Amino acid sequence: MAAKPTTYWDYIQVEQLLALQKGLGEHEDEQTNDEVMFITIHQIDELWFKLALRELVSIRNLFAAQHVAEQSLSSAVRGLRRTVLLFKQITTHFELMETLTTRDYLAFRDKLAPASGFQSAQLREIEILMGLEASERIPLGHESYLRALQNADGSDSPASRRVRARLEDQPSLRAALDDWLHRTPIHGSLPDDPNDAEHVRETIEAFLQAHVQEIDRGRKQAITDAMTDKDRERLDARYEREIASARAFLLANDLEDASDEQRRRRSRIRASLLFIESYRELPLLAWPREILDSIVALEQSFLVFRQRHARMVERVIGRRTGTGGSAGVEYLDQTALQYRVFRDVWAVRTLLLRESALPKLGDATYYGFAGGRDG
Repeated sequence: MAAKPTTYWDYIQVEQLLALQKGLGEHEDEQTNDEVMFITIHQIDELWFKLALRELVSIRNLFAAQHVAEQSLSSAVRGLRRTVLLFKQITTHFELMETLTTRDYLAFRDKLAPASGFQSAQLREIEILMGLEASERIPLGHESYLRALQNADGSDSPASRRVRARLEDQPSLRAALDDWLHRTPIHGSLPDDPNDAEHVRETIEAFLQAHVQEIDRGRKQAITDAMTDKDRERLDARYEREIASARAFLLANDLEDASDEQRRRRSRIRASLLFIESYRELPLLAWPREILDSIVALEQSFLVFRQRHARMVERVIGRRTGTGGSAGVEYLDQTALQYRVFRDVWAVRTLLLRESALPKLGDATYYGFAGGRDG
């Protein structure tokens, strides 16, 4: 029996899709253009979130493997770049939302209560998958974010079930990336090699020495140009803090209540970040460096999305309480500032040196294409 010819509208399910914008009413004709636009934009956002989740899961799975082949890193970079573009697409939707005046929005806002964008399960999934911990979350109000995803009577909803399933879906992208970075050869030494800890410590100390020399160059010029003794004292103290901060970061002494083993592990991860970023011209470090740059771009695009969301909400409704009882713009502003997942990848940029100031590699041929080992 011959297969039925496929049409565009059947493949895309156009009719079903176009019937989904009626909101709580029976017919779309009961709504204004403003309300239909509001619903449509949020539906499109959820579709973009769906695609972002698929990409992030694939990238996470790649790094969660025990051995990550160097040739597979290009696929991860492509997935990260695609996810960046997805967040950028979502962010552009806020321009459309801003065509709503405050009065236009208030005309149908009461229909939403007590619903809130906070109840977007897929957005919570993205946060969890990236690696945001429950302890890092900003309270919505008196209830937990999981309670806000349940039905009004406290029973599970499709949203709460989806998020609970994601919480069980471990590791996060951050954890998988940390494991990969921990396995990175540093000056040819691997974590299981004899004396690796000493080797990594020597690498860190060599870099810190070069870092102090670079800081001193800038400090001497700044102090020379200072107008007063107080300025010179202030500048000198600032440069000393920068030196101390670099040492604390690379040795993981900034971690409170961490065990010696946890500090050693974090120190090696941070040393790997520094090593990849510093010697990125070496063939086997080129793609790892692209990974790190793409991770920064990913989180940046997510932060810009949050910040743009806050400004759109403030422009349309000001700083009134959110429909779900949240602090509204204040809550959105806090998440944009505090929800940072890949902090170490960002922080290492403060320590990077110009190429001519870097410590020399003992055996650069280890990182050539021939004979290199998987991360």
